Amino acid sequence: MISVSELNEQIKALLETSFMHIVVEGEVSSATYHSSGHLYFSIKDDKSTIKCVMWRGNLKKLKFRVEKGEHIVIDGSIGVYTPRGEYQFIASNIEPYGKGNLALAFEQLKKQLEAKGYFKSEIKKPLPKFPKKIAVVTALNAAALQDILKVAKKRWQLCEIVVIDTLVQGDLAAPQIAKAINYADSLNADVILVTRGGGSQEDLWAFNEEVVADAIFNAKTPVVSAVGHEVDFLISDFVADVRAPTPSAAMETILPDSNEYLYTLDDMQERLTGLIEQKLNHANQELRYLQQRVLTLAPKERLEFYLREFSSVQKSLEDIIKQKLQLHQSTLEPLRLRFENNISLILRKKEANLKLLQDQLELNNPKKRIKEGFAEVTKDGKRINICQVNSGDKLKLTNEKCSVGVVVD
Repeated sequence: MISVSELNEQIKALLETSFMHIVVEGEVSSATYHSSGHLYFSIKDDKSTIKCVMWRGNLKKLKFRVEKGEHIVIDGSIGVYTPRGEYQFIASNIEPYGKGNLALAFEQLKKQLEAKGYFKSEIKKPLPKFPKKIAVVTALNAAALQDILKVAKKRWQLCEIVVIDTLVQGDLAAPQIAKAINYADSLNADVILVTRGGGSQEDLWAFNEEVVADAIFNAKTPVVSAVGHEVDFLISDFVADVRAPTPSAAMETILPDSNEYLYTLDDMQERLTGLIEQKLNHANQELRYLQQRVLTLAPKERLEFYLREFSSVQKSLEDIIKQKLQLHQSTLEPLRLRFENNISLILRKKEANLKLLQDQLELNNPKKRIKEGFAEVTKDGKRINICQVNSGDKLKLTNEKCSVGVVVD
């Protein structure tokens, strides 16, 4: 008879020696990343399930994240936890079923960063038109650096190039690249260029790490990513403000072409010269016009001008008057004769009327109307008929020689 512990120890020895290196394929049914750094998960097929663990040391080397529902292939061995009599599969390496782990890791990180808004076009920073300082994050011994410097010298020599040396491949490269980007962001550069030449997917993998993506996203300076060849697309390309297909193309994108601007300046100089000549000609014409105006508007000139104008107007007025007089002279004499004849006729009529009135006045004159022995009888200043006289009336008798008052008896 043996104890439970002894039995579990014998089972452990048997399983661990019998299943030292095996490969298992299945679907992840659960996955837990423990705070200790270990990964606890289970895989299953259509009939059963097995518990698995990947210790922290091996998990650090894994490029992608194990998630529920993924179909994976595990390398490892069987281990037994004797205190509970449980066995589990201890994974040393995990690969996605049907595709590489780097491809899956790339897809997972890209999806994760896209959800966080790292790729939004509206947050991309524009590149300055005339950069004065460029910080280049790359390896000093990289062939890409020499290409960059040649292009910079050819296109625009007014820009300072600051090279920040860093590893660009290997397990230690990603944190160094991130640190170099953070340092470059503190140099008050106009642009940060993160670059390296071509290589395999494994060689370029440092630029697919989340720590590098975070550094690019958090940089205040515009970042250009130019890693590998034109066909290579990396996480740094998606996060950067501008992606260039090659390091040389990156410098052509960042720097203006001095020759192009020299041609532009020559053209502008010719146009400016033409405009200046045009302005001078216009100014000369304006000056001559103003000089003529000054002469015209001088007091003496203005006085003489107005005197000439006055004389001209005076002569014109005299001519008009003469013309009018000549025009009406033929009609003036008949009018004068008609006027005189009408006046004479009117005067003769008035004289006849006057003679008639004088004769009537003479006839009606009381002094001449009263005959000898006759008198005009008036009462209270009014002439009355003698038949109207009553006894006691006071009357006045008047002839041509005298006037007396009487009282009727």
